[in-house]
Amino acid sequence: MTETIAVIGGGAWGTALAQTMAMKADVLLWVREAAVAEAINSTHENRPFLPGIPLSPRIRATTDAGALAASRLWLAVPPAQHMRSVLQATPVTHQTCLVLCAKGIEAGTGRLMADVAREIAPHSPIAVLSGPSFAAEVAAGKPTAVTLAADDIALARSLSETLARPHFRPYASDDVTGAEIGGAVKNVLAIACGVVVGADLGESARAALIARGFAEMTRFAVARGGRAETLAGLSGLGDLVLTCGSPQSRNMALGMAMGRGQTAAEALAGKATVAEGAATAPVLMEAAAKAGVDMPISAAVTDLLQGRLTAAEAVERLLNRPLREEGL
Repeated sequence: MTETIAVIGGGAWGTALAQTMAMKADVLLWVREAAVAEAINSTHENRPFLPGIPLSPRIRATTDAGALAASRLWLAVPPAQHMRSVLQATPVTHQTCLVLCAKGIEAGTGRLMADVAREIAPHSPIAVLSGPSFAAEVAAGKPTAVTLAADDIALARSLSETLARPHFRPYASDDVTGAEIGGAVKNVLAIACGVVVGADLGESARAALIARGFAEMTRFAVARGGRAETLAGLSGLGDLVLTCGSPQSRNMALGMAMGRGQTAAEALAGKATVAEGAATAPVLMEAAAKAGVDMPISAAVTDLLQGRLTAAEAVERLLNRPLREEGL
């Protein structure tokens, strides 16, 4: 596919994907803020969201959603809680192929992003892109591999060929649910890992939390129809290890602040970027309860975010759970 690729969302990840796609294609980047669009077009930099990365001149930014109609391939990268409203404001048609790049579960409905997109564009081909990918690293051309999932494996393979770049390697999958759940749940678990780091509980505790978090992520995905092997791949374990291993992760940074004693409101105040796990956690707990899945780490994060527990109390609650056999 040689036509212009549209990227919806001018945050750090949307801009990084636009930069990556611009290696082989012209890119139309839709952003909300007129000042950001003007700066990208004139200075080739997105200073508010991805400072210090010179952007390709093949990227053209716009605030006109109608301009998206010129492209048939869209990478949708708004925050998960805005996916519905953003797509509703676009000229999406049955000829539009939507690749969803946000990681989360919609508040109020408990729907994954693909379910949201299917409601708005029931006749459009839909895929999901997820995996270990810090925006600044991807934009700088550092290598990563991701999962590209679609119900139709032929579509996933075709899109992988279209979106692949020398440093950006998609692996095709037909497990949309598994890929989405990995991307959503790892954000919640990254907050927990941040608490461990912020409270100085040690690397052993962080490793244990990653392992047990992976178990509850997998339980939930399988209960929702995903496959365990998907969770053991890039969109599950791969993204979990990345997001739980560096304060570059907004979710981990939020947890670190709470581990040092800040409330969630204090840690989130004044941030231009979104820590998706903060919105996902309570929705995840509702979905887990409906599915009959025990997710103690995610539950502790939810209670911490909502002020029902302190960081110390959350850790104590997890450590005092009844002993059990290891397994999923």
